[in-house]
Amino acid sequence: MTRRNAWAGLVAAVALSLSLTACKDTKTLQENEQLKAQIADLQKQNTQMSSDLQAATANRDALAKENEELRARLTPKKTKRVAKKSTKKTAKRKRR
Repeated sequence: MTRRNAWAGLVAAVALSLSLTACKDTKTLQENEQLKAQIADLQKQNTQMSSDLQAATANRDALAKENEELRARLTPKKTKRVAKKSTKKTAKRKRR
């Protein structure tokens, strides 16, 4: 009798473990599909950001070139410096 109960328990345990394994595999497959969809979305976003970056870089380069052209047009006015007149006090100081 105990042998039959042991075999019945073993068969029940194997059947239960197989059903749980199959259920776990289904969940894993669903998670894998969700992850694949997320990866595809991230790759799409990465491509979009890459093209946005290239456009921004081109705009920056164009603005830098325009900035250099504008700076070249501007000619800074040089002012003449007026020499300080020496006063009697500064002359006396120099003599000492």
